[in-house]
Amino acid sequence: MESALQGDLGAESIDFLDIVFRLEREFGIRIPRGELFPESIFQGDPDYVDTYTSKITDKGVQYLTETFPWANVPALAAKDGHIHTSNLSDLFTVESLVNYIESRLQKR
Repeated sequence: MESALQGDLGAESIDFLDIVFRLEREFGIRIPRGELFPESIFQGDPDYVDTYTSKITDKGVQYLTETFPWANVPALAAKDGHIHTSNLSDLFTVESLVNYIESRLQKR
């Protein structure tokens, strides 16, 4: 469940499209583009990322938590207690997919 789709399972951009397609078909739901796998999380917004240190700011962590409630955002923190931009792909795990689908199915 903790396996990161990209880092642990080797998923690439085409795989993310395939995952969305298969989830939509299997569960009879429509996943809006960018909702499950955003193309760019922060779009270079300095309020969300300290470009000098590549650390996510407190405002950025709040944004991640609100935007991806199905993901385990605190688990991204490195040993120094900060979330680094290099860790953002780890946000998308098997568990986050399960949590997302469960939340969508509950809204039906």
